Amino acid sequence: MKLKLGRLAAAAVMATGIAGATAAQDYPYRDITTAVVWGAGGGTDTINRMIMAEMEKHLPVSINVINQTGGVAGSNGMVYVMNQPDDGYTLVGLSESNVTAAVQGGWDKKFDFWYPFIVGGSPDLISVPADSPYNTLEELVDAAKAAPGTIPAAASGAGSIHHLNLLAIEKGSGAEFKFVPYKGSAPGQEAAIAGEVALVVTSLAEQAPLIEGGQLKPLAMLTPEDAQIAGTTVPSAFGIYDGLDQYLPLKQAIGFAVHSSAGDDVKAALGDAFEQAIASDTVAEWAAANKYDVGGQHGEEAQELFANLEATFAYTLQDLGAATVDPASLGIEKP
Repeated sequence: MKLKLGRLAAAAVMATGIAGATAAQDYPYRDITTAVVWGAGGGTDTINRMIMAEMEKHLPVSINVINQTGGVAGSNGMVYVMNQPDDGYTLVGLSESNVTAAVQGGWDKKFDFWYPFIVGGSPDLISVPADSPYNTLEELVDAAKAAPGTIPAAASGAGSIHHLNLLAIEKGSGAEFKFVPYKGSAPGQEAAIAGEVALVVTSLAEQAPLIEGGQLKPLAMLTPEDAQIAGTTVPSAFGIYDGLDQYLPLKQAIGFAVHSSAGDDVKAALGDAFEQAIASDTVAEWAAANKYDVGGQHGEEAQELFANLEATFAYTLQDLGAATVDPASLGIEKP
């Protein structure tokens, strides 16, 4: 009997030791998944695949990137990750466009639910198919004014930064387009090339290969500055319509996030790998080649930046008549 009890005790000690060793393992000790809320091939997807591959070099595990699209302003992907444990093994790949999900009824939380990491962003522009009859923004706007609500326009999903930029163009120029939502920038651009829509609003980084390949014709940058692409100057829309500076520019902030409630060890490990990745030549060269500006903010600095974006976007949508939920009811203060 004593021998049996001794064996049982030894087994219990061994089991406790194994459990303790497992619990004491440093994060991360198994693979991480990043669920991107926008479609494959778009800017958020591309940036996340690039930065995760670079971060893997500084972590003992792999990072798998998947796409969880749909919902209002990427809410399906955010809800999916929200419902996963806050242990840092499921990240969400997101962008500034996701800050509008709450005011559009996609979910009921402020953006401070997330602890974000910002890789960077690229300015938006408005382009048309290469064979479009419109050669200037003025020609396009005049056509839209002549037949309000009939010219189809792609600008990713409802509430995305591209959608807000389209709304701003409408408000600043007096035109009215027919907004056609797509699950990300890539499908919207493909729709423009195929002639399904007459124009597309996405970022310069996303459009550059299509412009250089002669598939899209750029009409105007939605920033105060002109841009050089494919040997030509793309003029700023600000110099064409004076009222645009009331609504533009709206800047991108693309990256990923973990639950704000994640442990300090998780945030520290991700932060260290992120900082090393951002500082690499690989990221700098990739950003320059793909027309992105590198950000590199994370933690409180990134949370503050996203809080400002959330307030700006929420009340911009409200002013444009596109918000379904009062920002104040969500605790979002007017900027």
